[in-house]
Amino acid sequence: MVFALAAYRREEPAMPPPSSPAVRCQRIVKYYGTGDTRVVALRGIDLDVYKGELLMLVGPSGCGKTSLISVIAALLESDEGDCHLLGENIQRMELEARTVFRGRHVGFVFQAFNLLPTLSALDNVAVPLLIHGLPRSLAETKAGALLERVGLAGHAHLLPSQLSGGQQQRVAIARALVHEPDLVICDEPTSSLDHATGHSIMQLLRELARTQGRALIVVTHDPRILEFADRIAHMDDGRIVDVTRVPGTSHEI
Repeated sequence: MVFALAAYRREEPAMPPPSSPAVRCQRIVKYYGTGDTRVVALRGIDLDVYKGELLMLVGPSGCGKTSLISVIAALLESDEGDCHLLGENIQRMELEARTVFRGRHVGFVFQAFNLLPTLSALDNVAVPLLIHGLPRSLAETKAGALLERVGLAGHAHLLPSQLSGGQQQRVAIARALVHEPDLVICDEPTSSLDHATGHSIMQLLRELARTQGRALIVVTHDPRILEFADRIAHMDDGRIVDVTRVPGTSHEI
């Protein structure tokens, strides 16, 4: 599916492109199963994503979007090709080194949220900081500030089961951002949010990309948020079939 660009608006200048991409995928192939049951999910993907850029990944269900972002986030190994993140070939790292690297440099917003059910919203957001050894008091302060930015300051001590789907989604977004990762990957971040809240979250994500030089990849089926993209990569049948640069951005395709 290719979306029209007429409705996109650009309200501020894009950051200039850096000398090298934050993410570089080269000939990525991924398949599941073997023999006659083998399914090819990714068919030689080439894709660059730059710091300071918000790239949206769109396409029909089953086209390979989730497999691609899982490879980029070092959650899944490709069967062929290389994926460089911040200059490091994550496909060739040992498992432990890859896990440490992902924990320090990648923030992931899962479509299913993956919140810990026995922890409060505040503690869920603070988990990445505690894992990295930050003192609890400082971790809770940073987590509380981010919950306030996503509009959940009054819900910090509630359990996930006491929150609506949209509120859980905002907690998951805050958790992905709290350790200030270099790359943020969001799988349908506005799927459970109303229009106004979705736009607020996207404004926050774009601000983080522009002002703090982070690379953002957003998988979406939501045409209401396409205006926030710098580029839109269209996938179909395991391939990138088109990359559209939104008017006003200077990032190279």
